[in-house]
Amino acid sequence: MNLRTIGCVELNSVALGMLAADAMVKAAAVEIVIARPTCPGRYLVIVTGDTGAVESSVKAGRAAGGDLMVDWFTIPSVHPDVIPALSGTTQTGPIGALGIIETCTAASCILAADAAAKSALVSLIEIRIAAGLAGKAFVVMTGDVASVESAVQSGVAGVGDAGPVLSHVVIPSPSPGLKAQLL
Repeated sequence: MNLRTIGCVELNSVALGMLAADAMVKAAAVEIVIARPTCPGRYLVIVTGDTGAVESSVKAGRAAGGDLMVDWFTIPSVHPDVIPALSGTTQTGPIGALGIIETCTAASCILAADAAAKSALVSLIEIRIAAGLAGKAFVVMTGDVASVESAVQSGVAGVGDAGPVLSHVVIPSPSPGLKAQLL
């Protein structure tokens, strides 16, 4: 599966989310990466394909979602760490400093994670989207302190108008107990 370009729609309705997912794959030659409900009763759809197809697909998903659209994006060259971090298959080496960005929507968190990973030498550990988080999402990354600080700032800026960033922190020297919880 080509994961160079991804697109996302996040809706405030499970039923319309499924309708949007169907419209998205019918509108263009894309493959579904994620199509599932999230908290609190939202639905997230992520597709991949060539850039033009993903843009058309996201447009169709947004039209299907109507007034219940929460957030959306298209990322033409997604960082290779993003999908593994979303799916929980990240292979991380030693954990150094930690950076965490917490957002109001899943889509804005993925934008933050992509911008952070592209801006500095960090590894994405996890992108947790809305499961048990009342619709919020967060990304956790690691690297040396300067890289993590730079990545967090770039990630916060990378959200743009998509959705507010609730908080962001850098933990320069995380405790062994916290590190153990991340692995």
